[in-house]
Amino acid sequence: MKPAATALQTAEDSTDTGAQQIRDAIRDAIVERRLSPGTKLSESDVGNLFNVSRTLARAALQALSYEGLVSVEKNRGAFVAYPSPDEARQIFAARRLVEPGILREAAARITPSQIQHLKQLLIAEGRLMGERGQMARRAEIKASGDFHLTLAAISGNAIMQRFMDELVARSSLVIALYGQSTISSCGHSEHGDIVAAIERNDLDEACRLMLHHIAHIEADLDLRERKSVGLKEAFEG
Repeated sequence: MKPAATALQTAEDSTDTGAQQIRDAIRDAIVERRLSPGTKLSESDVGNLFNVSRTLARAALQALSYEGLVSVEKNRGAFVAYPSPDEARQIFAARRLVEPGILREAAARITPSQIQHLKQLLIAEGRLMGERGQMARRAEIKASGDFHLTLAAISGNAIMQRFMDELVARSSLVIALYGQSTISSCGHSEHGDIVAAIERNDLDEACRLMLHHIAHIEADLDLRERKSVGLKEAFEG
């Protein structure tokens, strides 16, 4: 029979693992735009979907709220976050500050096999771009984000990797809300240019290309303030 302290720790570890798995699943759905901004995420619905208690569901939603992916409102519950235009600008400003540094750290450590891995990601991304349908589109979006997350992983900086994980997810929310065309999914050719610059050890050019790439995505966003109207106003005129 396990000592009480050990049994308690085992239960806590199991709870943490369960909440993390639910968090990961919901995060992926947000990144791949299967869950739209503003979607309600009730604890009971999440618990029923994953066949877990409301306590586990609440822990997972709370973790996502810390990352800015879920908004928890008093007396209303949890919703997929609906970033404002100002938040959207801040997210891309953060990416412009962070990603060139990650790229330099990654380039300092990158191995030939890791370069080949990046090229394989580009091949998969390019293949998805030629396919049609909602499933292919979601896979393309994920592959695009994976390129940026892989560079962060290669950098070896776990803190920055977690930060990029959040930024990529929140960027996906912004693009879902404000993106105007398919270039928002991240230019495939621009990814290739960045890898080529890394491979020839031209880090200044690689960083320039990364900044251009982020600016290209942001330029496709319509970040004008949207004035909300009531039901009556919507049907007048």
